[in-house]
Amino acid sequence: MHISILSLFPNMFNAAMSESMIKKAIDRQILNIEIYNIRNYAKDPHKMVDDTPYGGGAGMIMKPEPIFECVDDIFAKIKIDNTLVTTSEIPIILLSPQGTPFNQSKANELSKKSHLVLICGHYGGIDSRVEEHLTTECISIGDYILTGGELPAMILVDAITRLIPGVLGDERSTDNETFSNNLLESPSYTRPYEYRGFSVPDILRSGDHKKIQNWKKEESVKRTMEKRPDLITKAQLNSGELSLLKGLDNKTF
Repeated sequence: MHISILSLFPNMFNAAMSESMIKKAIDRQILNIEIYNIRNYAKDPHKMVDDTPYGGGAGMIMKPEPIFECVDDIFAKIKIDNTLVTTSEIPIILLSPQGTPFNQSKANELSKKSHLVLICGHYGGIDSRVEEHLTTECISIGDYILTGGELPAMILVDAITRLIPGVLGDERSTDNETFSNNLLESPSYTRPYEYRGFSVPDILRSGDHKKIQNWKKEESVKRTMEKRPDLITKAQLNSGELSLLKGLDNKTF
């Protein structure tokens, strides 16, 4: 996968690209990340990338020209079957608090793309022509405001990268994770068996794999009901889990 990121602060990505799983994916040539400094595409002598908003208002607005021209440059460098890449083939994503909430389903969808373009906003926002005429979608990582889109872009890259085949050592690692089926992951334990009087559930040491799997699924349903009941309606539950859920409906957590 190739990810192109447009930013006014490209150095913010240095640490994310030089540590842990993302670095391993880059070193193994499974992932290629290019950071583009939007300021390099500003035409005036002072490299201005923002200006005051039409109609008045607080803050400065990022200008459209450097962003459009940066994306043009990215697309000019990429060819698929000797044809210039179009926006229909490569998602151009604006990180924005007004975007569609990011979730595991979207991470899975994007992990199947060969190329992504991520645009990081800053200051008081981005000229709306970028969203209206350049991007294919806007994505939000939550209902709060950050200084810029760099941290959200890092979150997307991390969530997407781990789903790319070959990045994780065990391809089954993501099968039963939190949100994989709109359920939270069941409790996890490791050695020692007992610590400060707290013991690991005996069933996990029983060796009965069928019972262990049933326990994990039941605990997953319970944990979701306790912490994120809003997810239950989207989960795919079997008859036994539905019966368990009915027993939990009237319980106060």
